Amino acid sequence: MRYADLPHPSSTVGAVLESSSFHPARSARNHLRVLCTVNGYPAARADEVLALVGLTPVANRAVRGFSTGMRQRLGLAAALLGDPGVLVLDEPANGLDPEGIAWLRAFLRRLASEGRTILISSHVLSEVEQTVDDIVVIDKGTLVRQGSLAELARQQGSTVVVRAPDLDRLATALGELGPDLQRRDGALIVKGLQPAQIGHLAFREGIELHELAAERSDLEDIFFALTGEHDDQIAQS
Repeated sequence: MRYADLPHPSSTVGAVLESSSFHPARSARNHLRVLCTVNGYPAARADEVLALVGLTPVANRAVRGFSTGMRQRLGLAAALLGDPGVLVLDEPANGLDPEGIAWLRAFLRRLASEGRTILISSHVLSEVEQTVDDIVVIDKGTLVRQGSLAELARQQGSTVVVRAPDLDRLATALGELGPDLQRRDGALIVKGLQPAQIGHLAFREGIELHELAAERSDLEDIFFALTGEHDDQIAQS
């Protein structure tokens, strides 16, 4: 259903798309009370959502004196007025200090645990990785891939770090299986094989191993691998 066709839009979808759509002379409480009046919510709901986002101590302050992080919280409070089942947030951590980011992460996880769907758009991939359950990768307006972080990492293929006293012999043995082999800091970096496969081959060939560990792919690596953006940036530099 189109948003415009929803009978009570703000009670279905709450959105925070920017942190600047506030009258600078209006207090946080009055800003929310205006929205309550427009949408048919009781005025008391303004104080409830202010408490939810931790802005009760500054409820009567004019928004012009708010920091970017405080504006982000006020925008989130406005989105929650109708107690919607879906939240759409664009860069919600923008302007928050480390304590605020930790608060936001826990707050969104709690909202999600109540059965809500929360969509977060962000370029801060390290923060996204610590917050979300599922990833949607969009490149130039086209859906590239979606799934859990673990699923996307598996689809990109595993990377295994192997250390052994005789790396040359190990590389020769592994080469027969056709993986991508690289050397880094006295170790072999193996792409295309699982640790169990490498361990079995080493045991069969009688090769001593000192380290055998799967290397975790972070979201930034996955994003660049799916979009090729990192290669484009290198070519342009």
